[in-house]
Amino acid sequence: MEEVSSRRPFFFRTSLQESAMADLAFVVVTVAVFALVAFVAKGVTKL
Repeated sequence: MEEVSSRRPFFFRTSLQESAMADLAFVVVTVAVFALVAFVAKGVTKL
């Protein structure tokens, strides 16, 4: 019992860290997609 209770905070911290990294990756990908769309739109206006 002692081992399980001592490991729980570690797993909880790890899952929070993974969640934060996933959120950061989502934001970075979203910004990259918007930048790509803006770049394409800028190229289309030159046509």
